[in-house]
Amino acid sequence: MANPVPRAFPAPVEHLAPDPPDSVETYAALDLGTNSCRMLIAQPKGNQFHVIDSFSKPVQLGYRLERKRYLSRRSMERTVQALRICSQKLDQHGVRRMRLVATEACRQAANGEAFLDLVRRETGLHLEIIDPKEEALLAVVSCAPLVSTRTKQLLVVDIGGGSTELVWIDLTRVPKADRPRAIMRLNNGFKPLDSPFPHARVVDWKSVQLGVATLCDRFSDVQDDAGKFALMSCHFEEKLTDFAPYDDIHNKKGFQIIGTSGTVTTVAASHLGLRRYDRNRIDGLRMTSEQVDHVVHAYLRLGPEGRRLDPRIGRDRHALIMSGVSILQALLRVWPTDRLSVADRGLREGLLYAQMYADGVLEEGPY
Repeated sequence: MANPVPRAFPAPVEHLAPDPPDSVETYAALDLGTNSCRMLIAQPKGNQFHVIDSFSKPVQLGYRLERKRYLSRRSMERTVQALRICSQKLDQHGVRRMRLVATEACRQAANGEAFLDLVRRETGLHLEIIDPKEEALLAVVSCAPLVSTRTKQLLVVDIGGGSTELVWIDLTRVPKADRPRAIMRLNNGFKPLDSPFPHARVVDWKSVQLGVATLCDRFSDVQDDAGKFALMSCHFEEKLTDFAPYDDIHNKKGFQIIGTSGTVTTVAASHLGLRRYDRNRIDGLRMTSEQVDHVVHAYLRLGPEGRRLDPRIGRDRHALIMSGVSILQALLRVWPTDRLSVADRGLREGLLYAQMYADGVLEEGPY
């Protein structure tokens, strides 16, 4: 049975961007996931925003969570250290408008709430655990600028460390020029509010309780590299059968998938042969299913040691890249498309857009 459509929803480790263009309100968004702690600090600029500072660090908060159901002491210590840096950056920039959220690891862990109490005591940061619905919504909103005006059916996929969020959207009733803007309006919830504007219709959404870290951990006892990959991919595909559009789309025309995750951006970097990550070349890149398959087969030929040494994958991601691409390949096996859009954006960007949109500081107009 398909999930009911909800009514409403409540690179380098550090990167310092150029000075902000205007002295306006500063916003922050922090995403504490199963594998990484990431934060953006930005100011509104036109109908988008200008990043003035950022932070990203792999903390492996959910290490072995799939088996133990508790956050380990070492993973919590690593995370608190990263959050202290985030707290310092927020103070440095005088940020007053912020949303700091935790996702699947803290949702699933028996000591998730206790850990956030520890974070408040140690760093002064107040993180909130958001539910999968809101996480999926924010990932969709962040991708609005990447939606093609030719797209009629859209699937947004956010492959996280502990879960994978899927949202299927029908844009057939929205005029072509307004389709990206219609996605942005979803910040009000999956059920459109009374509005004179044509709206995007959410056909279905699903949160699969498997991400790159939890899926890898589930099959950690399988030694054969290719066999482990095949098992992970098939296991993930089995979780899609109750997703409403599972087998409804056979025509590639007008169908777009947007993938937002480190897995998808890493595949894109490998496809382009980049030895140094370049967001300007990655964000918005389009790949075919065949090009993704080519990268996956190259990863398998490299083997675990080859992937560890490959600069396009990186030492922080090599252990999880095969579980990530097993998810991606399962999706493309079910919904083959020649319009996979790569998004170097996600929950943090969605949090920023939603805050700025609610405050009315984003200008109207085409992206």
